Amino acid sequence: MPPQEIVYLDHAGTTPTDPRVLEAMLPYFTGLYGNPSSMHTVGQEARYALDGARERVAKVLHCRAGEIVFTGSGTESDNAAISGVATALEETGNHIITSTVEHHAVLHTCQYLENIGFDVTYLPVDPFGMVHPEQVYDAITDRTTMVTVMYANNEIGTINPIAEISKAVARRASELERTIVMHTDGVQAAGFLDLNLRNMGVDMMSLSGHKFYGPKGTGALFIRRGTPLLPLIQGGGQERERRSGTENIPGIIGFSAALEAADAQRDEVSVHCTALRDRIIQHIAENIPDCHLNGHETQRLPNNVNFSFQGIEGEAILLGLDVAGIAASSGSACSSGSLEPSHVLLALAQSAELARGSLRVTLGRENTVEEVDYFLGVLDRLVPQLRKLPTLATSGP
Repeated sequence: MPPQEIVYLDHAGTTPTDPRVLEAMLPYFTGLYGNPSSMHTVGQEARYALDGARERVAKVLHCRAGEIVFTGSGTESDNAAISGVATALEETGNHIITSTVEHHAVLHTCQYLENIGFDVTYLPVDPFGMVHPEQVYDAITDRTTMVTVMYANNEIGTINPIAEISKAVARRASELERTIVMHTDGVQAAGFLDLNLRNMGVDMMSLSGHKFYGPKGTGALFIRRGTPLLPLIQGGGQERERRSGTENIPGIIGFSAALEAADAQRDEVSVHCTALRDRIIQHIAENIPDCHLNGHETQRLPNNVNFSFQGIEGEAILLGLDVAGIAASSGSACSSGSLEPSHVLLALAQSAELARGSLRVTLGRENTVEEVDYFLGVLDRLVPQLRKLPTLATSGP
């Protein structure tokens, strides 16, 4: 029997705002509505709240409060980090290193910089989608100014050895006697992986509030003290002249509350999601033929499952699940009327046909065994039905 409510299995796409987070935000829409740049009491109340939120985020990340810049999204954080460092260090070099499986917020920023004269190396990944420290070390030249490698992949869940990559970058930078900034997109890692920056060794890290039960339109960028950066946004000089624009106080309060809660529950939620994840992976591997698990078997996010199904379009799977009351995602995206396979799966040397048949399931703390079993039952029936239908690869012009 279908559930009375939607079975939501797309937590990598977004998460519902935690009621406790919403409650913390509400006063700052009405009574505490001041501009934190104003000198009067109403403004200084907002400033006090802003400073408190920054301190709470810094405590979770084990960094200085002054190293936290609040932004409007993870995408903005990625753009600000990459463009800001590249332009700040342009006189010392124009070479940036990233990987082929990064989020488009990183890849498109790098492509933009290429168009204006920068040189970008896109590192290949292993069959599991992982970047290795020795690759990064070998790619660094006497013109390299920045390395940006994601902490965990948003599509396939593979976790990169960020601490080891950071050490490799620092070692090579020391050998070359030059400044090389290490940035990581940590958007999918928050709430599941250790965000202790003392252990990670990165110079910059991007986060997004709505990925860990915070409000949409909120993000943060950690910038280690002394890191060269030119601001992406010009204006009133807020955030210590690193991100102009009146701070979104309700959003920032929500971001900090959500990050605190996610970090406090991290171990418990990870155990819960890992059990559900492994239940899904085992069932699909044992019961549905001609499918392929994407990403690393063990070094993957606790909540991520990604399979490619031979002979099926990903969109057809999503539509069938949606009719059954299940919300999931695919590595494919509909662009200009044609189905484009995931760039991440293509980077794993997967064929375009197989990549088009991908399904991503990302679990959350509220998901249950009953919901997972319902999803698996629907999938068991859906896949054979869809394989009887023509696909983009098999249908004629």
